Amino acid sequence: MRLTPILIALLSACLLFGARPTKTVLENDDVKVVDALPDAHVKSIMHEHKANRVMIYLAAGEQELAYADGKKTTIKFSKNQALWSPHAGMHTSEMMSAAPVEVIELELKKPGAGKTVSKTLDPLKVDPKHYKLEMENDQVRVTRVRFGVNEGAPLHEHVLSRVVVYLTDAKTKVTAADGTVTESSYKAGDVVYGGMAKHSEVNVSGHPIEIVVTELKY
Repeated sequence: MRLTPILIALLSACLLFGARPTKTVLENDDVKVVDALPDAHVKSIMHEHKANRVMIYLAAGEQELAYADGKKTTIKFSKNQALWSPHAGMHTSEMMSAAPVEVIELELKKPGAGKTVSKTLDPLKVDPKHYKLEMENDQVRVTRVRFGVNEGAPLHEHVLSRVVVYLTDAKTKVTAADGTVTESSYKAGDVVYGGMAKHSEVNVSGHPIEIVVTELKY
């Protein structure tokens, strides 16, 4: 059988991450987002990530990283946890969990500029009940958003571009500062890129929803 370039790339991805190749779900000049499902107890080939990343693990478990210099690191994570993954050289990766763990990986394409996101209408200030800070550094600010049934946030402002990962199915009604109303539906695992915006929002799904928002500080 002749190996075409596409088949070679697919086989390489399988060796790197397990049985299912990674899938790019969003990419632009700022970020590349991939959906990976590495098999449990299958060690990847030695590889390197050139970019810092935000990792969102969609199930609980642990992962072992073994570096070229012999150092090993074990990462333990809970369901839907977001963790910072800095560039750290050549390594192998192995999911030590009993079952495969799906991971949404945000590869950051630009160096951090440390842009401020603190404004009067910052959602963390306007609605601390629903918006919780997960992590922050000079490249990103990661916020977890949870709305109960018919709960929402008052008028707030997003001043940076952001990647929105829906951890549950969701239907939201968003009212822009000019009064324009938009209803949108999403499936768990959907990834959306958003720009600057000023709006209020409400969960009209009929069930609680959970979202992770990664603001890009560059």
